[in-house]
Amino acid sequence: MVEGYCVVCKKKGVKMKDPVIGKTSRGGFMAKGTCSSCNKTKMCAMMSKDNAEKAIKSGEAKKGY
Repeated sequence: MVEGYCVVCKKKGVKMKDPVIGKTSRGGFMAKGTCSSCNKTKMCAMMSKDNAEKAIKSGEAKKGY
């Protein structure tokens, strides 16, 4: 499950709707999606390589790199 912080809802650990995992310019992994509770705010969350690969393998997120 890919979670992040929503700045509109002011909640931690909100599930992302349709997350896409990409790579940053420095080689890190970042998930981008929309908030599942307010359905309008774009969210980002930094991830480790292991968690990113696990989310892609399980089908929770799409690979964007």
